[in-house]
Amino acid sequence: MTSTDALLFNPATYDPQQFDAETRRLLKATIEWFESRGKRQLLADDADAVWVSDFLEFAKKEKLFATFLTPAAYADGDENRRWDAARNAALSEIFGFYGLAYWYAEQVTILGLGPIWQSDNEPAKKRAAADLVDGQVMAFGLSERDHGADIYNTDLILTPTEPGSPDDEAGILFRANGTKYYIGNGNVASMVSVFSRRADIEGADGYVWFAADSRHDDYELIDNVIHGQLYVSTFALHDYPVTAADILSTGPDAFSAALNTVNVGKFNLCHGSIGMVEHSFYEAITHSNNRILYGHSVTEFPHVRTNFVDAYARITAMKLFSDRAVDYFRTASLEDRRYLLFNPMTKSKVTSEGETVMTLLLDVLAAKGFEKNTYFAQVARYIGTLPRLEGTVHVNVGQILKFMPNYLFNPKDYPEVGTRLDAADDAFFWRQGPARGAGKVQFADWTPVYEKRTDIANVARFYEQAQALRTLLTTAAPDAGQQRDLDFMLTIGHLFSLVVYGQLILEQAAITGLDRDVLDQIFDFQIRDFNGYATTLYGKPSATAAQQEWAIGALRSPAGDRERFNRVWNQVASCDGVYAMRP
Repeated sequence: MTSTDALLFNPATYDPQQFDAETRRLLKATIEWFESRGKRQLLADDADAVWVSDFLEFAKKEKLFATFLTPAAYADGDENRRWDAARNAALSEIFGFYGLAYWYAEQVTILGLGPIWQSDNEPAKKRAAADLVDGQVMAFGLSERDHGADIYNTDLILTPTEPGSPDDEAGILFRANGTKYYIGNGNVASMVSVFSRRADIEGADGYVWFAADSRHDDYELIDNVIHGQLYVSTFALHDYPVTAADILSTGPDAFSAALNTVNVGKFNLCHGSIGMVEHSFYEAITHSNNRILYGHSVTEFPHVRTNFVDAYARITAMKLFSDRAVDYFRTASLEDRRYLLFNPMTKSKVTSEGETVMTLLLDVLAAKGFEKNTYFAQVARYIGTLPRLEGTVHVNVGQILKFMPNYLFNPKDYPEVGTRLDAADDAFFWRQGPARGAGKVQFADWTPVYEKRTDIANVARFYEQAQALRTLLTTAAPDAGQQRDLDFMLTIGHLFSLVVYGQLILEQAAITGLDRDVLDQIFDFQIRDFNGYATTLYGKPSATAAQQEWAIGALRSPAGDRERFNRVWNQVASCDGVYAMRP
């Protein structure tokens, strides 16, 4: 795969032949809607914080969300409506390419649908499906100002109805009171999935998910907590009536529904981030390659080429990992829960890489990167939100650590996971089961994936580092005190994440026939990143002498190859002018 068109999303040449006819039509119609609107209007709407109502009208007309976000069981016979993670990922990339606000409107609809599609409340599911056809959006009422997204604590209280009271006779089970904070789409959502607890039951048994309507008189929309097109609401419920028809799940099932919804929702962050940095990359290379400083094109300077090659390799790696993670998510079952590792990886690692890419490009663009007529400036402003939505990076790296012992030391045989681009309904998303047992999940042996490509110099050197991580954990493992020190353990988690990242990159590179030079360049930065975290470990105040010795011994220099670098640079330079959004 040597064509940059095969690596980067380009609206001018995009033709998603891997999907069915209606999916292709809708993806291309979405692109055309944005292109017809034009860059000037999109940037003006962003600057003026214009709510995305015109986009939602388009989505309603095309039944876009209904087609992409309705499980087949509730599609009312429409064969095009299903929950298909592969095409949802493609749509997220397109939304990210044109503006985070459009991605966000769909993202919080996905989250709002999570507790609904997981529930046993059939009328609520049918109502959600009908609302999607009608062009409505959803919201996810979990977080609160005092508790954030802490599922263990909520101050949204359900007070049971007194037997024999007028409420009881009217079928009202509870009155809901409380405030939710940082809730996307809370201004217009027809169904707001609200996490609450009963006033009369202590602990997990008192948790309740119920569906509220933002248009109800007892629902108060307070404000948008940010300035922007994204409507991130604060709302309050004042004696809001909750009937049996509104209850989605209760007790431990409600707790699991919250976590499983986030599992589904945060998966979309990676492809949104990819779309954002792809558009920024086009702007950056086209501007830089045609700007003259001191009598030379900006891209003649060696440090500029280094930044661009690194950014290009990192974007490619983001796509490889995320696309391969789709296959594992779609193949998941109660017997194969490997997605529980790859999912937080897409969140913590891929979106953080998006930030790294933007820094590399901004160091080249400098002042140009802040100009109001660039899409780049919008992305630079928003790219940091994605690693910090649906749980911060450190929360997700902490989750990743649970899988490290079994991943590194206790492999299990699994059938090979193939590429999943088939037009299938991903029903398992809504029956993931209880949200526990992460430490018991096993993985296929990761070492053969690396050993197959040790003919590539930087893959071989990074594989030495990956093996060194196992040595650290067997000869100088964190002691009990260090294991309680999250700051120390997060560094271990980042080292482990690089090993997992490399595995799926290599798997997808083999599937796609990725250019050898680009793959070598990817593992150039993998080595450098591993060195960085190893050095951080060395400097931790609690690091033992054995751990410091390990850190020094784990360092490797990437295999330099000027000819390889130049070949990758030529791929980067070929992106000059291949895409510019219509004015």
